[in-house]
Amino acid sequence: MTNHRTSALSRRGFLKLSGAAAAAAAGGVGLFGPPGVRAAQPTSRLVSKYSVCDMCFNKCSLIARVRDGVVEKLDPNPKFLKSRGMLCARGNAGVRQLYDPDRLKHPLLRKGARGEGRWQRLSWDQALDHAAEKLQAIAERYTRCGVLFMAGSDMQSTFLHRFAKVFGSYNALSHESMCLIAGTRAFLDTYGEVPIPDMLYTKYVIMVGANRFESLVTPDSIDLMTAMKNGCQLVVLDPRYTRTAALAHQYYAIRPHTDMAFMLAVAHVLINEELYDKQFVAERCYGLEQLAAHVQRYSPEWAAKETDIPAEDIRRLARELAAAAPQAMVYPGRRSSNYHDSTQIRRSFAIVNALLGNWDRPGGLTAARMVGLKGGVPFEEPFYEDNPDDRIDHGPAKLMFEEEGSFKIARDAVIAGKPYPVKGFVVYKTNPMGTGANRQKTIEMFNTLDFVLDIDITMSDTAWMSDLVLPSQCYLERQDPCSAQQGSSACACVVMRDPVVEPMFQAKPVFWIMQQLARRLKLGQYFDFTIDDYRKAQTAEVPEAMTALRRDGVYYNPSKLYGVYEGRIFKTRSKKIELFNETYQKMGLDPLPVYHPPADPGQGRFRLVVGRNALITQSSSQNNSLLVQLQPDNDLWMHPAAAAELGLHDGSYVMVQSPAGRQAIRLRITRRTRPDTVYMHTGFGVLSRGLSNLQGKGASIAAVLTDGMDQLTGNMAMHETIVTVTKGGA
Repeated sequence: MTNHRTSALSRRGFLKLSGAAAAAAAGGVGLFGPPGVRAAQPTSRLVSKYSVCDMCFNKCSLIARVRDGVVEKLDPNPKFLKSRGMLCARGNAGVRQLYDPDRLKHPLLRKGARGEGRWQRLSWDQALDHAAEKLQAIAERYTRCGVLFMAGSDMQSTFLHRFAKVFGSYNALSHESMCLIAGTRAFLDTYGEVPIPDMLYTKYVIMVGANRFESLVTPDSIDLMTAMKNGCQLVVLDPRYTRTAALAHQYYAIRPHTDMAFMLAVAHVLINEELYDKQFVAERCYGLEQLAAHVQRYSPEWAAKETDIPAEDIRRLARELAAAAPQAMVYPGRRSSNYHDSTQIRRSFAIVNALLGNWDRPGGLTAARMVGLKGGVPFEEPFYEDNPDDRIDHGPAKLMFEEEGSFKIARDAVIAGKPYPVKGFVVYKTNPMGTGANRQKTIEMFNTLDFVLDIDITMSDTAWMSDLVLPSQCYLERQDPCSAQQGSSACACVVMRDPVVEPMFQAKPVFWIMQQLARRLKLGQYFDFTIDDYRKAQTAEVPEAMTALRRDGVYYNPSKLYGVYEGRIFKTRSKKIELFNETYQKMGLDPLPVYHPPADPGQGRFRLVVGRNALITQSSSQNNSLLVQLQPDNDLWMHPAAAAELGLHDGSYVMVQSPAGRQAIRLRITRRTRPDTVYMHTGFGVLSRGLSNLQGKGASIAAVLTDGMDQLTGNMAMHETIVTVTKGGA
């Protein structure tokens, strides 16, 4: 399964998705508006309003077309360079989030057992009084750190974290510990900041594990396609033959968990053949001598046995990469959470990039750019002397980001009741019941809690298992703070949201909810401001921003793109790019990435890998009535050779099982995965009976994934999951 070339069929398959989305986008109210609402009369006035998409983390600016208080259609904002004047299938389908029949309409209090689905409708006053009483009771009995908070990527998540701080709990998490913090840690500890790839002007890209033509990132996905039209060569290494792989110039079905072996072998070639940027490395990097000695044992011949990529191809790829440098890169961007040594794997990516001398140069890795935003309305956190000394997830991961935390470590600690009891959980804009590996453990965690509050748009699995569910506003109904966005050559910018229509039902923004809870808990002074006040504080140093935002939907603060680091030092211990990390060494960690061979799954066993496509945002978009037509359920991908050995047939039901759990799922026999690897989409097999488009559809990957973790950051290591697949299970 090496060196697959792009085929016409693969290209058509990729474009089919875009065509389906475009066809849907042309439908007006008939497809996008609220079910049962008749189209407005042609004489009605169409009003255009700026907003920012919230169907994934990209936050693309858009224009809502509104007639008689109804959103008919969403269009891209042509002035928003980060999305290159485009809006994807998920972005177009955002109208159906607003008009989803499954939307939560009023506060609900659980009355039966968890997951039973018995609810009592409450007024907002009743719901907020109840929540405040529960939080206060937990604080008095278990300290304020007895409440855990968790938020996803959202322009109002800052208010949940603010509430956690003033309430007195430093146990706050983000979704990122189930996603990308290992990569963030790796590049931060190498460069002193997390770089932004300049995809538009690059000439050669090695993309390992990332899937930019399905798991969309703006502007990377769009710019890479443009760069390829201009001659850029794309090399994809992935156990799965994704659409990105189908469009690549070279594809290798790399053996899972051997990415570091490939990178160390590339470094071996770059150093031994003196293909690295000597001047850049001498002036801007620290630890070449140690790295050169370290990689001698990692030859391409050695790596070929580990990766299943021929040695001659590894050498050629390293030489081609060097020949294109500095307009070349190992892509540093988002990819699925994976192994116990992910930080060190991603460190090897960072080191190869440094050898190319591509930092702060066109077509390489660029620095973050300042846009002038401040932190909003300032406050001083109150001190609670009875609180414990540290976070509940402190300790097991030496390089954990405290502002992100680790859901895996925190969940284990809640279940164990150590180092101290946590009995409350407040969740917003994330669905740990559907995205956290080992769903049974998440259920066990919920069953140890006295009170779970979920703020959500629909009855997600997390909401379904909660005690109190509060209806959140859709992004098209909300006023939000300003948000800074990075975009390499697309320019850094600022966006914000104002409502494009009146809120539906009794939905409220999380800012208002936190403000109301704070007042009930005698913490109201910390939320004694409006969103307009917050924006004013954010833009104090760029007063022109608000005028631009209201006029164009986006604000650009012109700044230098290349050469930003001329005359500047790196924010590292050595003040250079750290090939060899002395801080790691002093902490007893490997200062250079050390490769350890992956465990052999064994006969009849497979490694389950995680991935994304252009329709799925973790587990939040699958119930969308437009997107579900394009991705109605999931299946288990298995190579024909593996299926034949097990006597399994395409389309039959199988049972996929791991130490975490098991799920019945339909089998898809395909050559698009390695014989030792299986794959399934996330977000199906839901527990909730409040998601009408997903009931009885597919299987839950969260129920099967085991919950290993990256040892340095606590990032969940979902690719450590080994499964068996057997007949039956329909």
